[in-house]
Amino acid sequence: MSVLKNKRGESKAQYINTANAIYNETLVFVTRLSARYARLIAADIIKLAAEVTDNCEKGNSIFPSDAVRKELRERHLLEARASLMALDVHLARVYSILIQNPQGCFTTASDNTVEPSKAIKRLDSMSQSLGEKIDDLNRMLTELLKSDKKR
Repeated sequence: MSVLKNKRGESKAQYINTANAIYNETLVFVTRLSARYARLIAADIIKLAAEVTDNCEKGNSIFPSDAVRKELRERHLLEARASLMALDVHLARVYSILIQNPQGCFTTASDNTVEPSKAIKRLDSMSQSLGEKIDDLNRMLTELLKSDKKR
């Protein structure tokens, strides 16, 4: 039997799904850069997003049953959070680049552009969604680290 959506709690491993969603949305966000900017910064940003996902997966796979495992898990979760904060800064830079020419971000292969007001709304929506996921993941990782300390 299904549980109503408003009655559901957050899974303890939800941070893995959120990290994966951040990676996917980051990839979509960075692909909006022009080829000139993408050559310079896209690879580093995607690498940071991958570090977040990888460290979340590594931390999740370690059950903190003894001091060594607890320390190793904490290290991976701290690395995930540090990479997440660095990713947030880089994405803010990407947003500032994209907002300079928002209609250029949504140019199709046949050179059709979206009008500037619609392009700004789409860009803001994309960045809002990504920012909320980053905030959620940061909160989840912080709570997880606190709960692990209590063990």
